[in-house]
Amino acid sequence: MYRHSFKLLLLLLSFMAFTNCAEAQKAKPKKKAVQKATPAPPAAAIAVADTVKPAVVIAPPPPPVVVTLPIIPIRKSLRPDNGADTTGLGINERYPLPYEHIRADDAVYRHKVWREIDAREKINLPFMYSADENNGNQRFFYILMKALQDSLVTAFDAIDDRFTTPMTLSEVESKIRDKEEMVEKFDSLGVSIGKFPTKREVDPNSFYKFKIKEEVIFDKESSRLFWRILGIAPLKRVVTTTGVDLGESEMFWIYYPDLRPVLARYDVYNGKNFGARMSWEDLFESRMFSGRITKTTIDNPFNLDIKEQKGLDKNSVFQLLEGERLKEKIFTYEQDLWKY
Repeated sequence: MYRHSFKLLLLLLSFMAFTNCAEAQKAKPKKKAVQKATPAPPAAAIAVADTVKPAVVIAPPPPPVVVTLPIIPIRKSLRPDNGADTTGLGINERYPLPYEHIRADDAVYRHKVWREIDAREKINLPFMYSADENNGNQRFFYILMKALQDSLVTAFDAIDDRFTTPMTLSEVESKIRDKEEMVEKFDSLGVSIGKFPTKREVDPNSFYKFKIKEEVIFDKESSRLFWRILGIAPLKRVVTTTGVDLGESEMFWIYYPDLRPVLARYDVYNGKNFGARMSWEDLFESRMFSGRITKTTIDNPFNLDIKEQKGLDKNSVFQLLEGERLKEKIFTYEQDLWKY
């Protein structure tokens, strides 16, 4: 009896548990796939977005301006232009010999000298030789221009002659070319179409004077008098727009020791052609040129040019004679050191 009652109670409890689970499963709602909607931006964000400017497109920088000095373009010869074989000369491989070292303690006599070379003089005519070779026009002025164009040397401003202020090619070009002028132009029928800024063409024959700065040194160790060129400057006559002639002035200075390797690769014109030609570096080192002295440090405590000194400022003949007197004074000093 007791066992039968216990089985009946257990069966009842199992039925009740099954009924509760079925009702719970029926009452539980089925999950539906809900698509998440993108939340709408707030009104403040919309206002900020409307005020944002579009991205600015940065234009690429303009190409660099290529400055070309007024050099005559030369076409190279496509065949040998010499009757003799010049292939073994190695002109482009010539280099100047290094200077002999001079100790400052052995330099018992030192003076700086400024000279002016006039290419119109007979001995200086090679400076104006205007033939064309494969390495360019042979005028000395164009040799300097090509060295500057090829960045082989540096031009220094003529505000002083101590090589303190380097110049760019644009500044050198502005020194060589005249300032722009308003020139009237005409059409094919001869009717004026207005005035336009135009630069004058550069006349190479107008650059016929050069100034050199050098130092004369007597070396007691070798008992020799040395002339060491320090700088070269082409001269240009300055005339104002009103026609006032302001005289000649240096356009720029070039440090001569930097220029020596360039000059060693150019031959000097030899009208006689006896023996062999020399290079421009040989010409300067051998003193095969003529130049009148315009300034020295001899008896010149105020550092004045000869033409600025009192009593010489108005007489060009006296200025020339003063330069010759200074040249003779240097020569006499060297000769007086010897006994014959």
